[in-house]
Amino acid sequence: MRYLSLVPGLFLSSMALADTPVLTVLTYDSFVSEWGPGPAVEKAFEADCACDLRFVGAGDGAALLARLQLEGTASEADIVLGLDTNLTAAATATGLFAPHGATPKLALPVAWNDPNFLPFDWGWFAFVGNAGRDYPTDFKALAASDLKIVIQDPRSSTPGLGLVMWVKAAYGDQAGAIWADLADNIVTVTPGWSEAYGLFLEGEADLVLSYTTSPAYHLIAESDAGKVALPFTEGHYLQVEVAGKLAGTDQPALADRFLQFMLSPAFQDVIPTTNWMYPATETALPDGFAAMIQPATSLLLSADDAQAARDAAVEEWRAALAR
Repeated sequence: MRYLSLVPGLFLSSMALADTPVLTVLTYDSFVSEWGPGPAVEKAFEADCACDLRFVGAGDGAALLARLQLEGTASEADIVLGLDTNLTAAATATGLFAPHGATPKLALPVAWNDPNFLPFDWGWFAFVGNAGRDYPTDFKALAASDLKIVIQDPRSSTPGLGLVMWVKAAYGDQAGAIWADLADNIVTVTPGWSEAYGLFLEGEADLVLSYTTSPAYHLIAESDAGKVALPFTEGHYLQVEVAGKLAGTDQPALADRFLQFMLSPAFQDVIPTTNWMYPATETALPDGFAAMIQPATSLLLSADDAQAARDAAVEEWRAALAR
């Protein structure tokens, strides 16, 4: 009858699990991959919070907003992590987010005063290719070349939307013409960053839309200096990635605690070599980051301007590729 002695232990264990608070963070797929920040962040936060941190992957960054807009107040998420400044005004307009109430000390290339969203990393978009070739130095020269590129869909991907905003910020009313000229260079459009970068690594394209820091991965993790980011004379568009607390969370204190943790060394220190972006706070960078290009000009539409321009800019992109 030895098995009977296990019953009280099993009961107490079940009760303990039931009493453990759960914090659900909706984010993009690459964040929660085995090589992304998710596993290290989960381990570090759970070691201190006496909680169960659960990441839920939902495609790429722009897909997060679409999912929230669909689920509304029925969303089971407590935190959304992975939107950027091209989407924060639209996210705020849903009324689903609560103020964070923090006054963080940040190390960003732009001032920050958004009451609902806190940054966790940032970077510049760039086209990435193989070293040892001569490449165009602006969008017009790229469009005139025979180089094949793979990009992401701006309706589902924050890098894809970032490219659309990059062209819009650099060329304004001429953006539609730039896209028309670029259309025959585009091999394919993927739903997210991971698919696009994978196609590039498989040799399906000469260039992929990514980040100025993407070659750091190959340099640091693979000891491979064979990838380069192309410096463009128009400047490079900034991405600031953010997280926000949903107003409907049933764990408001734990959600606030996570947002505070997000700006701590335990979170920020893993960003450079897992998300391959710049951390949002003053954090020492690995040696390989010093070799990355530093754009002379940073382009960025304000959150409100990005929201105002978004639909028309995406339509210019879509119309050009549909021809």
